[in-house]
Amino acid sequence: MHITDARSLFAKKLRSLRLKHGLSQEELAERARCSRNYVSIVENGHKAASLDAIVRFARALKVRPADLMEDIP
Repeated sequence: MHITDARSLFAKKLRSLRLKHGLSQEELAERARCSRNYVSIVENGHKAASLDAIVRFARALKVRPADLMEDIP
């Protein structure tokens, strides 16, 4: 698996969980203490999320960090 494939799978999972929780990118960004632009860049697979960001996203979505990674082989 190429790193961009993993990034794409993470992006899809993040977007899916955000939408499942009924959050806009702006609302997720506020809860995760980052910019809406950063959420967009990560969700579009243009940039890999840092470990710190993964943990902040998970807390904002009230899931475990591993839940954001579960579809990545």
